[in-house]
Amino acid sequence: MKTALRLLAAWGYFWVLAGLGGCEPVTVEPTSYGELVVTVLDSGSGQPLANTGVSTSPASGSFVTDARGQATLAQVPAGTLAVSARRNNYTTLTTNVTVTAGSTQAITLLLDKATAAAPPDLPARPTPASGATGQPTTVTLSWHPTGATKSDSLTYDVALFEGNATAPRLLLSNSRDSSVVATGLRYGTIYFWQVTVRKPNPVSGGNALTTLGRVWSFQTSPFPDNRYVYVRTVNDITDIYSSDAAGTSVVQLTQGQAVEAAPQFNPSRDLIAYASNATGQWQLYTMNLDGTDKQRITTLSAEGYSNNGVGYRWSPDGAQLIYAHYNQLYRINRDGTGLTLLATAPANRHFRECDWTVQNGGRLVVQTIGSNVFDSELYLLNVDGSNSQLLLGNLPGRLDSPSFSTDGLSVAYTHDAAGFNDPGGRQLDARVYTLGLTAGATPVDVSGTATSTAGQGKPLGTNDLLPRYSPTSYSFIFVNVPNDNRSIPQVWTMSLDGRSRTQLFQNATQPDWK
Repeated sequence: MKTALRLLAAWGYFWVLAGLGGCEPVTVEPTSYGELVVTVLDSGSGQPLANTGVSTSPASGSFVTDARGQATLAQVPAGTLAVSARRNNYTTLTTNVTVTAGSTQAITLLLDKATAAAPPDLPARPTPASGATGQPTTVTLSWHPTGATKSDSLTYDVALFEGNATAPRLLLSNSRDSSVVATGLRYGTIYFWQVTVRKPNPVSGGNALTTLGRVWSFQTSPFPDNRYVYVRTVNDITDIYSSDAAGTSVVQLTQGQAVEAAPQFNPSRDLIAYASNATGQWQLYTMNLDGTDKQRITTLSAEGYSNNGVGYRWSPDGAQLIYAHYNQLYRINRDGTGLTLLATAPANRHFRECDWTVQNGGRLVVQTIGSNVFDSELYLLNVDGSNSQLLLGNLPGRLDSPSFSTDGLSVAYTHDAAGFNDPGGRQLDARVYTLGLTAGATPVDVSGTATSTAGQGKPLGTNDLLPRYSPTSYSFIFVNVPNDNRSIPQVWTMSLDGRSRTQLFQNATQPDWK
């Protein structure tokens, strides 16, 4: 039995040797580890720094020091590795250490407190210069950083204060730009502005370092002495604008989705009257020359046949207005009081456009109109609405826009010389005429045609509309527009004999001039 066991053991040993002889030997190096104890101290005081982050490269995990400022890193691979300690408000420290397998290596890291980062310097060299006057109502505000480099990554906030207002307009927020355009400013107003400068905090990486700049100021120019007002449609929104003759001081006086139309200067030039459909009906309003203090003055609407607020006019002294309300003509004080009925139109007719002169004892000229826009007549009335006299009877083609001359001795109006009776109101050859108010006077065609002297007469295929005598009474302001009922109107002036036709404003209609 013992002999058999010895034989089996011998055979097993043989087969093991045979198996090993058929393979290449494989060497497996065991991983060696050691232990690393890291102590982190304040370099100035020598006090331990708890809650300090400790890490290695190659990575062996992330650790935080305890109350003694120590972190024990077990199972650190033997060899050389980098050890880092990081803590807010301290400078990060990294050092190399060699760990021996099966042993404990201890190191101490002394961290320096980080030097506090300086906030950015005050911005400087503002444009416009602080205290500047005569600035436009759209102005570019700019400034320059001081003591900064590109790596500072400065950003800016800009706040703008109007006069004594306590709530600012924030023009910029966290922007890299060092300029901003301020729009919609008011004329004759002092503005204050302040730039806040920020840059990243390299110490904490948290809140940015901030510097609040000096308060700078500027004043916008006085409101321009704009002698013209007109209506303009932009993006299907119709509003009232004022301008000088050169068109260099255009001011939009009304804003909003309602249609504002038919502006007229008060003869004293202290107010502008206009019509608006903001209530759903055409009502009359007044506003200051700069568009402020808008006041509704009518409760009975200013509308009727083909009358979208156009049927009104100031009294010569600017204290009252007359206006058409369907078949009734009213007088009202400029503050909306004293509404007085002056006249009632003939049956089936409405009042429309009108004017008022103080000359020759004072008279009114009024237009009455039927349900068809070309069904029009002009009448003279006393200022109290009495003594109605037919001035011009119903003519073929539209008859519109009566206006007294400055001396009250003649009336300007328009008439479609083509005699085109279109229910939609289209005209083919509307011209400006004048008619003296003496017995036997006949109409004078001021517009003429462009068939003779260059620059004289109305271009063929256009309409001259809405004439008003100039303040000097030696010229007209009026509208010219192609007769296709699609083109954009333009405001022109011309002499009383139709010469010297001069374009003033594009995309403009319903002008007034004082």
